[in-house]
Amino acid sequence: MKTAFILNGPNLNLLGTREPGVYGAATLADVEQLAAAACAQHGLKLAFRQTNHEGQLVDWIHEAGQLHAKGELAGLIINAGAYTHTSVALHDAIKGTGITCIELHISNVFAREAFRHHSYISPVAKAVMCGFGVKGYPLAVAALADMQG
Repeated sequence: MKTAFILNGPNLNLLGTREPGVYGAATLADVEQLAAAACAQHGLKLAFRQTNHEGQLVDWIHEAGQLHAKGELAGLIINAGAYTHTSVALHDAIKGTGITCIELHISNVFAREAFRHHSYISPVAKAVMCGFGVKGYPLAVAALADMQG
């Protein structure tokens, strides 16, 4: 059974309380349950993680890359939060591992502040999803499973 890595970046631990008008009322635990159900439906194992630290995300991407090299990774779904718009390190980690990556955002970043319109992750992502709320997570899992063939 292949693993779907779902990584969440800074401030996503505040889901449910941070700007509910933008991000909704669901908590990160709710999101993990949605992702787990979607993975189970598609025959994938779930690795679901959140950190506020860029280097930790890089380390986890490298871990996913090791699974990829063994043929054990379905791919990476990453909601890098604000690091999406600032991190060359995340770009390089994804590119360097050669993993299949889906960039995910809860809100429609293009309907928000101009600085959110640029992503360092998009050029190395297979697909980009935004604006579906937390329901984007199971949609991304389904897409990742579909990419497996």
